[in-house]
Amino acid sequence: MSDPMSGLLTALDLTDTGARTSEDIFTGPSQWMPQGRVFGGQVLAQALVAAQRTLAADRVVHSMHGYFLRPGDVNLPITFSVDRIHDGRSFSTRRTQAYQDGVPILSAIASFQDDDEGLDHQIDMPADLPDPESLPTTAEILAAVDHPVARYWASQRPFDMRYVTSPIFLGVDGGTVAHQAVWLKSVGPMPDDQNLHRAALAYASDYSILESILRRHGLAWATPDIKVASLDHAMWWHRDARVDEWLLYVQESPNAIGGRGLALGRIYDRSGRLIASVAQEGMVRPPRD
Repeated sequence: MSDPMSGLLTALDLTDTGARTSEDIFTGPSQWMPQGRVFGGQVLAQALVAAQRTLAADRVVHSMHGYFLRPGDVNLPITFSVDRIHDGRSFSTRRTQAYQDGVPILSAIASFQDDDEGLDHQIDMPADLPDPESLPTTAEILAAVDHPVARYWASQRPFDMRYVTSPIFLGVDGGTVAHQAVWLKSVGPMPDDQNLHRAALAYASDYSILESILRRHGLAWATPDIKVASLDHAMWWHRDARVDEWLLYVQESPNAIGGRGLALGRIYDRSGRLIASVAQEGMVRPPRD
C-alpha cells in the first residue's frame, strides 16, 4: 500500500483511454479497503473528476447527485463513461457511469457553473465547539485495537478526522442523539487545484455522514451483524475551500424508516463560511434478535 495521500491523489488521477463513442471514457484504480469493497466516497470523487475532465477548469461543480448501484471490488479497476448532456452559456451538465466487469456500480449527474455574482447568505456555523487540535486523533482512540478495520481507520485513511463528541467506532457515548460534528482535513498538502479540492471533499463527505443515524439508535460500527451501505449521495458546493485545512462537518438525521435512514450535513471552513451541503440516504439494518 502507498501512503494515504499518495493513494488519494493516484485514485483521483484518472487515465484518459483515448477511446470515444458518444461518451468520454476514463479509467481509475480502486483503493485497497480492509473488507474488499470499494469506498463509496472514492468512486463518487472519481466520477466527478471524470466529468471535470470534459470541461474548462474554470467551470466548477456546484451540485452532484449519485446512486450507488452495486458494491465495487477493490481488486478491479473502474471505467468511467461521461455523457456531455448539456453545455450552456453559464452552466454545463454531465452524467457519469462507473463500471466494473461491464456492469454499473455508480450512476451520477453533476452540474457545473462559471463564476457569477448573486445573492449571498448562509446558515451560521455552530458556536463554542472545541478546536480540532484539542481533540484526540482516530489513531489515538484506536491505538489498542488490533483489527484490520481499526488499523485502516487509525492510520491508512487520507483524512484526519476528530470527533467533537466521542466517535461510535466501538460504542456510543454521550446519549442517543441524531446529530454529531467532526473536524476533518487531509493528512498532507494538496495541489493548488480547486477542482481537485472539490473532488476530495466529495470523497471525505461519505466517511461519517450515516453515523448520525446509528448514534440516534445507540448503534456502533462494531455492533455484530449490523449492515450499513450508502444508497445515494447528493452534494452542493457553495464556496471554494481547501481540504488540507480544517473543515467542520456538522451532521444530523431527520428520519429513519423501512431499513433506510436519511442524513444531512453542512461543511464549514474554520472562519465559519459554509462550504458545502450534503444529503445521503443509507441502508441501515440492525442485527435481528
